[in-house]
Amino acid sequence: MNRIDFAHGRVDLSHGSGGRAMANLIEQLFVAEFDNGYLGAQHDGAALPMPPAGSRLILATDSHVVSPLFFPGGDIGSLAMHGTVNDVAMCGGVPLYLAAGFILEEGFPLADLRRIVRSMAAAARQAGVAIVTGDTKVVQQGKGDGVFISTTGVGYAPAGVDISPRRIRPGDKILLSGHLGDHGVAIMSLRENLGFETALQSDSAALHTLVADMLRAAPDLRCLRDPTRGGLAAVLNEFAQQAGCGMRIRESALPIRQEVAAACELLGLDPLYVANEGKLVAICAPEDADALLATMRAHPQGRDAAVIGEAIADANQFVQMETAFGGRRMVDWINGEQLPRIC
Repeated sequence: MNRIDFAHGRVDLSHGSGGRAMANLIEQLFVAEFDNGYLGAQHDGAALPMPPAGSRLILATDSHVVSPLFFPGGDIGSLAMHGTVNDVAMCGGVPLYLAAGFILEEGFPLADLRRIVRSMAAAARQAGVAIVTGDTKVVQQGKGDGVFISTTGVGYAPAGVDISPRRIRPGDKILLSGHLGDHGVAIMSLRENLGFETALQSDSAALHTLVADMLRAAPDLRCLRDPTRGGLAAVLNEFAQQAGCGMRIRESALPIRQEVAAACELLGLDPLYVANEGKLVAICAPEDADALLATMRAHPQGRDAAVIGEAIADANQFVQMETAFGGRRMVDWINGEQLPRIC
């Protein structure tokens, strides 16, 4: 077997041709770094144990096209892991396995690819999730943008867990697990045409252990969602539309770092629409809110959690915010694309 020169080599079309070069890349990079018995079998798929009896299977898929590929607090590899683990967790699920598809651009440095794969492998080990199967394709130079990653997650929802926006009722409380906008502003700080200095890091993180604690504290938890593209505003509008009621939040209750607020003001953006990769929005019955908030704040991923509003009866399904000045404003769906290539 020819050893790949990861320090100086670059991706070429032979790495996606199905021949020896592709086999070497898979063996020396993906199998070596992800390293588990399912992937090591090197079949066209993975034969996996069934989830516990009485549970429901959860399947989630996501694609990751972030630019730049490396950013403060993470990279496209860890982001791909966290994003799909969180999609499973937002269904009330325990994530178990991931499949990963890589689309590589000809000429991409192998050292950067190895860095991404190692980051993804470390995130998987930390989350306790195995990457069990995958695929690699190479496109001609100029036909891609370095690396795109598509991931599919498999998990299960334990018996009795029913997470759905259809269960939201007027009077239910809205909780947010932490500060808004950290990921989006961290990405923007590196954009060539939006250069400004900030010490912020992406909030990218796996949230499944936080969700597990929350479900123990409030087994009747109504709904969960991670506010990624479109931010908090998109999540609340989705909830309102799917539940058939309105949402009301308080500006004074929203946890937003001063650096995020300043950056958004400078760029003419609204933090409510900025993407997050390590935060969640939860809705629970009012009698569960205090216990749920205490549980969230006891977890590292929820230490800055807050109750930010409530669901309200509203046939128009509007999302409203009580402003710091005592007025109200509509929080509508975003019109167009506020920030390209955030996740």
